[in-house]
Amino acid sequence: MNGLVSYLLPWRHAGLIRQFVAREVHNRYRQSWLGVAWLVLTPLAMLGVYTLVFRHVMKVKWVGLEESNLSFALRIYAGLAVFNFFAECVNRAPNLVREQPHLVKKVVFPLEVLAWVNVTSAAVGLMVSMVLLLVLGFWDRGGLSVSALALPLVWLPMVPLCVGLGWLLSGVGTYVHDVGQLLGMVLSALMFLSPIFFPVEALPEAVRGFMFLNPLALVITQTREVVLLGLWPDWSALAVEFLVCGLIAVVGAAFFRVTRAGFADVV
Repeated sequence: MNGLVSYLLPWRHAGLIRQFVAREVHNRYRQSWLGVAWLVLTPLAMLGVYTLVFRHVMKVKWVGLEESNLSFALRIYAGLAVFNFFAECVNRAPNLVREQPHLVKKVVFPLEVLAWVNVTSAAVGLMVSMVLLLVLGFWDRGGLSVSALALPLVWLPMVPLCVGLGWLLSGVGTYVHDVGQLLGMVLSALMFLSPIFFPVEALPEAVRGFMFLNPLALVITQTREVVLLGLWPDWSALAVEFLVCGLIAVVGAAFFRVTRAGFADVV
């Protein structure tokens, strides 16, 4: 049990995680002209493209609301920020161990921190998205409700969810290389099955509850509520979601701990 606690609460490896995250972010943008400016430009470009396509080409309207272009765009962007963070973490997870063969051979290196590095480096982009969402929401609404302070807590369950999936998928992906191909199809389907381009209220009431079996649905919905509607989140629902995601993290840690014994033989 003590071993799992060190996986879930990696305080003693905090310096190592910071070092790897800084290197990851630096390597991602070091050969581009604009560098880390892409962290801002990419979500803004996405926001413009999706607004053009859904608002002006496909003539999509948010159910029950007549809003400006920016308001419509922010509703979509709130969902995309959450989904893109999740997708980035999950897409990279199967290769976390395979991409670091030199670390696998080092018996003393804590391979479990790779999942934390993956999530933390992806969180850099998520934080930029949060700032843009808050700034543009302030501009659109002429101010923000104090409920916007709850946004980090709304997003908190995604941390154990993505870390746990990182351990599970990297444990499987090290042995089975087809996992990455399958994940691409699953994430494409999940994007359109999540309430990104529509509110949950647009679904028939009989199936509305099933939407929340998708762990992203509650986070996306409550992101819109705390930032764009000025409502406080459903604390009990968030607590349940955090516990479920925490359970996924525990299962993932236990699975990774068992499977890592054979990594050196297949990497």
